Amino acid sequence: MRNHVQLITYADRLAGTFRGLHALIAGPLRDVFGGIHLLPFFHPIDGADAGFDPIDHTRPDERLGCWRDVADLGSRVELMADLIVNHVSSRSPQFLDVVARGTDSPWARMFLTLADVFPEGAREADLLAIYRPRPGLPFTSVGLRNGERRLFWTTFTPEQLDIHVDRAESRAYFDSILREFHAAGITAIRLDAAGYAVKKAGTRCFMIPETYEFIGEFAARARRMGMEVLVEIHSHYLEQIEIAARVDRVYDFALPPLVLHALFEGTGRYLRQWLAISPRNAVTVLDTHDGIGVIDVGPDRAGRPGLLPPEEIDRLVETIHRRSGGTSRQATGAAASNLDLYQVNCTFFDALGGRETEYLIARAVQFFAPGVPQVYYVGLLAGGNDMDLLARTRVGRDINRHYYTAAEVAAHLVRPVVRRLIELIRFRNAHPAFGGAPEIGGAGESELLVTWRHGADWARLEVDFAAPRAAIAYSSPEGARELRVEAE
Repeated sequence: MRNHVQLITYADRLAGTFRGLHALIAGPLRDVFGGIHLLPFFHPIDGADAGFDPIDHTRPDERLGCWRDVADLGSRVELMADLIVNHVSSRSPQFLDVVARGTDSPWARMFLTLADVFPEGAREADLLAIYRPRPGLPFTSVGLRNGERRLFWTTFTPEQLDIHVDRAESRAYFDSILREFHAAGITAIRLDAAGYAVKKAGTRCFMIPETYEFIGEFAARARRMGMEVLVEIHSHYLEQIEIAARVDRVYDFALPPLVLHALFEGTGRYLRQWLAISPRNAVTVLDTHDGIGVIDVGPDRAGRPGLLPPEEIDRLVETIHRRSGGTSRQATGAAASNLDLYQVNCTFFDALGGRETEYLIARAVQFFAPGVPQVYYVGLLAGGNDMDLLARTRVGRDINRHYYTAAEVAAHLVRPVVRRLIELIRFRNAHPAFGGAPEIGGAGESELLVTWRHGADWARLEVDFAAPRAAIAYSSPEGARELRVEAE
């Protein structure tokens, strides 16, 4: 992965098709991004979970284009694609064959059942120990054509059937996807929902030792085909540090809530502490296609403290709701379907109440944080909460998944806050200091100081969260220069 700012986007929601996205990257956004993470583009893109429940993971949705279009886009920028390792659609040909033929199906062993994990039956304590990101138990009763009923494991929704990842049939399924990715020139994959992939009796069935082994083995197979691996896991910060040592890249999901907290409370203390120890092989984000995670800064179930005290997290969440005018509350928790217990659904821009200077400060912090920055398409355009889409779908995360028309994209790209953001992106991409390493500091309670050095080149970000204000100073052939971090 190039050490340039990356774009994460749905092709249809930003540009309509692969070719439309190619035109955008070759035109108004030329040389802005070093790579693109294409969010699920598989058949179909409009299933039960916005493409994260593929019927056919090896086939692009024809409404977006074909593999040739993906390869053409990849000839301009590096591409990352999702490999959804935990589950597949209930409408997939593999599962439909199991429903039709039962144990006679060649795919019968691919799908995880309650009996696979608990062959002697599960006790109440076993079931209560299972970690799930949504209310209720992760099982769905399915009737087979022969009259038999089975309890299949469904971590997320009844439409997403969990895969028995240890089986040969499952490995063959994964390898078929890797081959298609490799042929299309995809250079990186994101393992989606990897933390839930391995289930074992007597555990919480999330991020257990066998999960780390599975991730490591999968990453090795992808590397042999020339692809890097990014692992997507929302968990305690110590688990993020541990998994970072085993893979190419991990997300820094702790960064968004910590940056918000710093701006809300006028303190850099907790953010400084995290940046001093955060994985250096991280992909840094402020926003993604999911909500703003809070589990990543909180305590774990074993009682280990998090990066923020619980009372600070509660105040953080309430401040997001207040600054967004209550719109985020309508999309979070029990207020909307597709529940995620550990996320606040809101665009990052609206989480800050649309305060443009604070938004640019947040982006500057992201671009100076250790790792490679990734910017979500709604965040690129400083987008607000889409209450109309939320009202139509009643899916909480859709508040941050707007469908942009070409006219909307053009109008947003000339907004001063977006122009200033793109200026920061270009700076992050171009300055040689970011080829080195960061130093984290800041003397006062409200301060953050991040300095990157590479040889004689340097770039320094100074933030006073209490003001709030920020300034960037950097080396150049003409001597020290400054870059404004404020709205016009």
